[in-house]
Order: sequence, then C-alpha cells, then structure tokens
Amino acid sequence: MEAAAGAGPAEAAGPEALSCFAYNQDCTSLAIGTKTGYRLFSLSSVEQLDQVHANNEIPDIYIVERLFSSSLVVVVSHTKPRQMNVYHFKKGTEICNYSYSSNILSIRLNRQRLIVCLEESIYIHNIKDMKLLKTILDTPPNTTGLCALSINHSNSYLAYPGSSTIGEIVLYDGNNLRTVCTIPAHDGTLAAITFNSTGSKLASASEKGTVIRVFSVPDGQKLYEFRRGMKRYVNISSLVFSMDSQFLCASSNTETVHIFKLEHTTDSRPEEPPTWSGYMGKMFMAATNYLPAQVSDMMNQDRAFATVRLNFSGQRNICTLSTIQKLPRLLVTTSDGHLYIYNLDPQDGGECVLIKKHSLLGSEKTDENKENDLRPPLPQSYAATVARQSTMPSSSSMPGYSEDGGALRGEVIPEHEFATGPVRLDDENEFPPVSIRSP
Repeated sequence: MEAAAGAGPAEAAGPEALSCFAYNQDCTSLAIGTKTGYRLFSLSSVEQLDQVHANNEIPDIYIVERLFSSSLVVVVSHTKPRQMNVYHFKKGTEICNYSYSSNILSIRLNRQRLIVCLEESIYIHNIKDMKLLKTILDTPPNTTGLCALSINHSNSYLAYPGSSTIGEIVLYDGNNLRTVCTIPAHDGTLAAITFNSTGSKLASASEKGTVIRVFSVPDGQKLYEFRRGMKRYVNISSLVFSMDSQFLCASSNTETVHIFKLEHTTDSRPEEPPTWSGYMGKMFMAATNYLPAQVSDMMNQDRAFATVRLNFSGQRNICTLSTIQKLPRLLVTTSDGHLYIYNLDPQDGGECVLIKKHSLLGSEKTDENKENDLRPPLPQSYAATVARQSTMPSSSSMPGYSEDGGALRGEVIPEHEFATGPVRLDDENEFPPVSIRSP
C-alpha cells in the first residue's frame, strides 16, 4: 500500500538530493523525483535495485506517483505547480493533463479513483477516463495536502482533516461520493493518516507524534492505541500498514523507526498459574480503573514490537513494510538519496537488522546494479518516443496497464481489476476540462 506522506517535497541535502519520493500502493515500487526528472525502481530484490524507468525531460518534480506496478505515472513539477500530468511512461506519451485553481499539494490513486488535494479543496477523478466526478470545496486549510486513499478500489475510502485546529478525520466514500463519518482522532492537529490494504482500518498520528491510533472503517471505532514515545514531540514523516495488516510502521525526524503489532489479548486465554508477578500484574491493571482517564490510557497503550535505530536524524524519510523474496522487510528511503533495507523478525520483533543500503542517485546504474548490464535497454525519453507513430487498440481490445513489478513482466491487469469495462485514457474527448475557480 501507499506510504503516507510519501509525495511531499523534501529538504535538499545536496545537488542530487531527492525532491520527492513515494512507494506505490502495494509497496512493490519506489518513485523518486529530482531537479532533473524522475526514476522508478522495482523493489523485488534485496541485493539488486532494478531501475524500471528514468526520465530527464521534466525538471523540478515535487510529486511523482505510480499506479501499482503499471505504466501509468502522475507527475507535478514546480515549473507548473497547478498542473497535473498523467503519462504512459512505456509508450512515452502523455495521457492527459489538468490544471487547478491553486498549487497541487498531493495526489493519491487506486485502480478506481485519482485524488488531487489542494489547500482548501479536493478533486475526485474517475481513473478509467479521468472524468472529474466530484469537487469537495471549502475543506479546512490543509497546507501539507494531508489525505489518504484506500488502495482497495471496491470501497475507495478517502480520509482528510476535518479541522485545522484539532485532530478530526473526515471519512469519505470515494465510490458513492458521500461523507461516511467524522472521527475525533486526536486533541492536536493531524500529521499522518493511512489506510490498511483492504480499507478496513485507518491509522492516524497528531503533530505531537507521541500517540498513534487505529480506527475501524467505516464506523470509526478505536481499535488500537500505540505510544511512540513520551520524552519529546516529533514530526511523523510516514505511517504505513504492512500488506497483511499485522504491523504498523511509523518514522519521524528522529533516529528511531517504530513498528507496532496489531494484536488483541483476549480473555479466552488459559488461566496462568498463580505467581507473584502475575498477581501484581492483575492488581496493576485493575488499578487503572480508578485512575484519571489520561493516566489510565497511558498505562494501557501498547509499545513498539520492533524498532530500527537509524544512523541519522532530522532528515526527511519514508518507510514501508514489504515482503521481498518471501521474507518481511522494512524499507526506509531518505531525502539524501538512499534506500535502507532491514530484516524484520515477525515472531520476536526487537531491533531490526540492516542488510542492504542502495544509492538512488548518481549514474543511471548504481554500483549495486552491475549485474543488470545485460537487461534490455530502458525506454527512451518522452521526446524520442512521442515522435514515433503509434497505433492505439480499440476500446474493446485495449488491456489494462502492463505490470512490470511483483509479477511476470508484460503481465496485464485483468479488466475486472478496474471495476467495469476496459481502461480508456487515449481519447481527448473523454477529458472534460476542470472548471477553474479563482484562487
């Protein structure tokens, strides 16, 4: 699933530092943007970092989002911050572009919907034909473009802040285009929100970054509460579930990444033999019923199941949990252009072990990828491929966007993955212009 806060502009740490970076929806691909273009990487191997595509035609990119492992990529550049460009990168063609009333702050997409978030409005497009379905106007000021979209297109739930002063979350049904509920998640303003892969859970963190809560969807009931720390407030930079929803990972501007395990202890467990520690434990938990609510909540909050101690702090980063080569891994991408891969012990947790560090910058092929020299050449630049004549298949025979990560190369997304009917993003008549309001 898509890592939250993965598409925002990053602090420049050098001439080749990343301007933005984001994992795709199922964490099988990484997209990075720089001052000179963007690159797409497949995350199917630990030892090798497979560069799927590189483009140096679009400068100053600050948003790049890929639809799963398909050939559809959405790009926004500082040269035109109010314009969204949708490309078919394998064909080297632009599918469409849209302009909006103010700067685009974030973009989220699944196989049914494409969401464009501005500071005080949200646009919902049908990704099959890019038609504008709904404009949510007069949303509370959202200067970071914070929002989340369920990657499960059967529900396409959208979450965004309902207030600029408290941590209120609006849950919106992106398929039926209606508000579902409002969740009072935190006392302080929101810093991160994310759905699990099925859209049945929603996690959130406030700007204090000390407590992370998980709610059920669509009823908004609190399921879990995790404490990230008590000593200091932090800026949560990413919050993401594992694809199986067993774990929740949070990274921040500190040197520690926290991984929480989503499990409930039940009363149906066998009775433990009477011991002094067991007796004191029961007395301790019983005492929480008589303490002030804030103290009781703190004592009942679960701590991290696993952690990573990074060798840096204060640097923007995003994390994700993924299964690579049949083992659970933690991935951390940093704004200085590095990808760190850690092993995660799903049984015992504890400190995660760093097993690989990749460079995302520099030459087209990094030192780690010398074994890939025999691979077929990368697609040509947009300028070169657009100049060639291409024959588009009819709507009745056009397949979905070809997949090239996490599955066999050249495999296509079945039509049923796109709700109803084949994907058509080639006829300009299908793209009614977005009505532009005054800024």
